[in-house]
Amino acid sequence: MLTRNNPKLTLEGARAILAAAEAKARAIKVPMNIAVVDNAGFLLAFIRMDGAKLSSVDVSLTKARGAALRASPTGPSPASGEPSAILSIGLSLATDGQLTPIRGGLPLVVDGQVVGAIGVSAGSEDEDVSVAQAGVDELKKFA
Repeated sequence: MLTRNNPKLTLEGARAILAAAEAKARAIKVPMNIAVVDNAGFLLAFIRMDGAKLSSVDVSLTKARGAALRASPTGPSPASGEPSAILSIGLSLATDGQLTPIRGGLPLVVDGQVVGAIGVSAGSEDEDVSVAQAGVDELKKFA
């Protein structure tokens, strides 16, 4: 009947996650677009670092929303490996562009519950995941 004691990601938490991810992006010298959303996929914090690809702004938001709504990292399903062109197009079309099979979106989890997600774009997929993971690791310090 009721849900009690649901952890929520605050703006302060989103800013700390964003700062840790930005620091990682600076450390690897790749300007990034970084989005942090709540568990429903609504934007809490965003930065576009100087020099980050403008075309990656929406991609970072899509990665964050997808990770929050699916409660799993963006990217190919573990069973299928790398996504085929049909899977990539199909996922995007079926969700009106709201989900993506491109890596770089990670859920933010506290006590087994998704409280939000981080999406990163502008580098390679490995760089995007690395920067997103820095944000996840920052949350773990406080969870």
